[in-house]
Amino acid sequence: MPWLICFGMSDSGQTHRTNVQVRFGDTDALGHVNNASFAAFAELARLDFLNRFGGSVRSLILASLYIDFRRQVGFTDEVYVETRVEKLGTTSVTLEQTVFSNGERAADVRSTVVFFDYANNKARPLTDEMRAAVAPFLESD
Repeated sequence: MPWLICFGMSDSGQTHRTNVQVRFGDTDALGHVNNASFAAFAELARLDFLNRFGGSVRSLILASLYIDFRRQVGFTDEVYVETRVEKLGTTSVTLEQTVFSNGERAADVRSTVVFFDYANNKARPLTDEMRAAVAPFLESD
């Protein structure tokens, strides 16, 4: 199984964890994970987390993605991603993710997804059910 969902608690609320299977294709000739693969790891964890929204996950679009690389990751490293909710907006959710390699922080990722109405081609407000689904993962100030 390439990924596994786990839940933990941080000082600021629950953390969603997705274990990642590093594939040979994620690496370069020296066995280092390519920087683009970090975006794929974050996407896997983001979609895994956003499945809490059920069918509505198909109406969420990625508005921004920021990656701050901290250390190299190798092909044989044990990799997982922790996801938390940084902010709940009117139409969007900003996620803060940390990619870990062998238990050490390898990258910090921030992304914003928008609940989108494709028929009207515009953002729409998050539902109360969506807010409730992610509220336990919201970081407190």
